[in-house]
Amino acid sequence: ALEGLDVHGGDCNGSFLHAFPPSGTSGERLKSPGSRRTGLCARASGPIPGGEPGRAKQEGRTHADHAGTIAVMSSPYDTIAELYDPWSASVVEDVAFYLEEARRSGGPVVELGVGTGRIAVPIAADGIRVIGVDSSRGMLDVCARRAALAGVELDLRVGDLRQPPIAECVPLVICPFRSLLHMHTDEDRRSVLAAAHELLLPGGLFVFDVFTPDAQDIEQTQGRWVEREPGIFEHALWDEEARTLTLSVRDQEHETTMSLAWLSPDEWRALLEAVGFEVEACYGWFDRRPYEGREDTVWLARRVRS
Repeated sequence: ALEGLDVHGGDCNGSFLHAFPPSGTSGERLKSPGSRRTGLCARASGPIPGGEPGRAKQEGRTHADHAGTIAVMSSPYDTIAELYDPWSASVVEDVAFYLEEARRSGGPVVELGVGTGRIAVPIAADGIRVIGVDSSRGMLDVCARRAALAGVELDLRVGDLRQPPIAECVPLVICPFRSLLHMHTDEDRRSVLAAAHELLLPGGLFVFDVFTPDAQDIEQTQGRWVEREPGIFEHALWDEEARTLTLSVRDQEHETTMSLAWLSPDEWRALLEAVGFEVEACYGWFDRRPYEGREDTVWLARRVRS
């Protein structure tokens, strides 16, 4: 599916799915308080059909090849690439927000952690050029098919979020759906933020969202298998001391495990400012409500004009 596309080699773990609770669903579901916020949702909990998953798959490292070639990638998303869209079918709250930012910028837009194109395809359908970077070739295969079905073109590149294979500068870089939580150290976080800063034109904007779980989110999902979508199950192991989430997802045919790490909003702000960003806004949700101490934060950080 990537044949004929602009694809480059690189190294990193790309997009992240820790689901926003679905809205407008029917049937009994387990929700964390504040249904538009973080929590994992379930129709039921209990043993997974076919038994528990096997040994957790580690977040894979990748091996960079020469520019212009496809690297040998290892991403936790490769094994669930075909499952990703059904898994995230109810996640729509952020699409209009990122589309609005893309329209304001005029494009082109760089998306770090482009995944299957959940955000990129609507932006491209609006006539705005999108360069999408992700470590998972499986996800990019699905993204290419999705773009073709929508009749839009995307510039898709296999690459490292810390060193995106992009030479041009753009007015907007986005990193949706908590992809930055794949970075486990401040060094790696700073690398991604610095890379985004370098990709921006003076005055350009970096927009991303992350979360910090609350005690109720953790209590409702800790160590349990829950049904996120029909036949698609999640298992969360939270480590509050290390501030990490080990998230497993599976259906009857696909399975993966990934590890995420969170920070406080103050820590994100400090990292942004350390690499030269000026924080323009920190929202508490995609409707641009002010941040008031809940789980989700949506950041707009500007590269200061020289």
